[in-house]
Amino acid sequence: MRAEVLALVVSVGAATWAFRYLPFRLNLSALSAGGWPGRMLAAIGPAAIAALFAVSVLPLLTGGAQAAFWAGTVAVIGLWFWRRSVVLATLGGALVYGVVFAI
Repeated sequence: MRAEVLALVVSVGAATWAFRYLPFRLNLSALSAGGWPGRMLAAIGPAAIAALFAVSVLPLLTGGAQAAFWAGTVAVIGLWFWRRSVVLATLGGALVYGVVFAI
């Protein structure tokens, strides 16, 4: 593995860990919902959905599995409108995408 790829993987992993771990360790109760930290933390969920969507589009650009892409996309949109839950939509879309891709 090239050193650049390894450095990228380590830095992305560290940033992901920090985004998940630090909000639990820091006292964020004093933050206002309209301030920049509150807006940034509120945007993490939709950003996760956008990232999963972008990753699932990449195989289509190289001639990959279109059925898995469309099934995952429909699952994310459907679950989000049904339950209004970013977590459920993200996990459900990833699960449907993986199952259809495996089939």
